[in-house]
Amino acid sequence: MSEEYNYDLVIVGGGPAGSSAAFAAAKNGIKVALIEKENTIAETVRTSGVTWIESIKEFGIPDDCYNPIKNFSFASPNNQVTISDVVATAAVLDVRKTYRWLANEAKKIGVDIFLKTNINEVIKNDENDIVGVSGIGVNGKTSFHAKVIIDATGFTSTISKAMGFVTQWKRFGVGAEYEAKVENVDSETWWLMVGQEYTPAGYAWIFPLGNNIVRIGVGVGKPDSNIDPTQRLKDIIEKKLGPIKKLGKITPIEFHYGLIPNDGLSRKTVFNNLILVGDTAGQANPLVLEGIRYAIKFGRVAGEVASNAIKNNKTDEKSLYPYEENWRNAIESKINSAGKVQDRWIGLSDKEWDKELDIIKELKTEEFLDFIKADFGLSNMVKLAMSHPKLAVRQLFNLVKGK
Repeated sequence: MSEEYNYDLVIVGGGPAGSSAAFAAAKNGIKVALIEKENTIAETVRTSGVTWIESIKEFGIPDDCYNPIKNFSFASPNNQVTISDVVATAAVLDVRKTYRWLANEAKKIGVDIFLKTNINEVIKNDENDIVGVSGIGVNGKTSFHAKVIIDATGFTSTISKAMGFVTQWKRFGVGAEYEAKVENVDSETWWLMVGQEYTPAGYAWIFPLGNNIVRIGVGVGKPDSNIDPTQRLKDIIEKKLGPIKKLGKITPIEFHYGLIPNDGLSRKTVFNNLILVGDTAGQANPLVLEGIRYAIKFGRVAGEVASNAIKNNKTDEKSLYPYEENWRNAIESKINSAGKVQDRWIGLSDKEWDKELDIIKELKTEEFLDFIKADFGLSNMVKLAMSHPKLAVRQLFNLVKGK
């Protein structure tokens, strides 16, 4: 049996970018389908869920979806530093609950959600433009026709690849983590751990979720290192390296594994009848490889732009370009600057990491937060360079500004 559907907008991928695009488009009064290949939204968790309170408030995410973070601790082989704030500025999301809340918000305003539907082909018109997608649903072969398609398939970029518009990411991060119950944890403090023993190209982490539950993980940059993050994670837990030893007994609850693009903003993200959002578009902060806030923010922009184009009956690349213009204006220079800092970080030895933490120690809380969020506005960086006479900070300023 084969099934056929017609919609104004079809979104493939039920993650934060897809659900947010669906919500914004349906709110604008068009007929939207959101397609997810798994049995439920967020059945598999592929991210640590780090984000910022400011973004959470902007998106209206409920309080019971996250654990607030006030303190930011770093550990290198022979150094430690903690930067504290009086109020919580970061958060660790309950990823499953958050993603399901986003999808439910879309469903409440009329989005049709198709689960267990694996899209693997595109449908083209005579001009070779995309006009639909097809795959296998719960009842067999399923086709969806639409005026615009949004590719929110994440790292795999299924739709864009099928159209021949993109190839596999050359640089990317691979993360492995355990969500675990532990004996001792400060629920308001996250840890980032750097240096060769943790991982030669990336960082390890402890992110608390509250109720003595944490996510302990290792991220590795590819192709910079051939280390297997899963094995390295097991090793550092077994050795109880650095702050991990303070956790006491560790009882794993769930294992997560994910891939995140780290090629910078290298992709064009609009074509005739097609928009790329979230990880498909490479919209991630390379410093801590977090992209959920960008996925939600620019997912909503994509849904709004797509729905306006559909209403105006003009869905060519030019009509969809306001989406790309929006996100490029908002984050392109910041992500490019963060990429330069990351390139420098990847090459650091253990001794150099020990010194790097001394530099971080000098920063005021707001300066540190701007830095780690990749909020490299010119005024922020000028202020940073002027207020810290240390040569290394001046070098950092010059690096970020491309001097």
